[in-house]
Amino acid sequence: MIDPTLVILMYFVIPIWLLAGIVDWFCHRQSNIAKTSGAKESFIHVLMFAEVGVPLVLILLFEVNSLIIAISILFFLLHELTALWDVSYAVSKRRVGPIEQHVHSFLEMIPLLALVLIIARHWQQFVALFTPSGFPPDLSLQLKASPLPTTYLVIVLLIALTLEFAPYVEEFIRGIKAKNEQASRQSNI
Repeated sequence: MIDPTLVILMYFVIPIWLLAGIVDWFCHRQSNIAKTSGAKESFIHVLMFAEVGVPLVLILLFEVNSLIIAISILFFLLHELTALWDVSYAVSKRRVGPIEQHVHSFLEMIPLLALVLIIARHWQQFVALFTPSGFPPDLSLQLKASPLPTTYLVIVLLIALTLEFAPYVEEFIRGIKAKNEQASRQSNI
């Protein structure tokens, strides 16, 4: 029988995370982020994508063990700190509306939900991080013995790259162009 936490992760948590990221990008587009908070905020978004993306790729491709769990916890904490930086910067430069705020709550809690489900599936590996006299932590990096379906992996990674990463990079490039245009106008005055 398939572990229900795996099904929840694959077909609920990851799709909701991807959808929330797409909606967040549309909110940025609506608020004209390129000309308000600019490339700096877009850079922060790319950084947050990486902070969630690295553990996601590790979990999708490698056996989840103490090393993967420790990396995931570290990246989750970094993501939370970066999210605080993001919101602090954004609200000083532009209006962050209620829909975008609500989407941000999804983008913060979905990685936490995923992490909790991963830890529940691999409890012994999690506990090994904190009990040195018990089960030794596995700090190796091994490809999954029973990999996830290739079609699933390709679809998730393609969606993440084309509908998440690429739009945030495009947003960053628009911010740089807007900054350069503004600097050019100011130098012509």
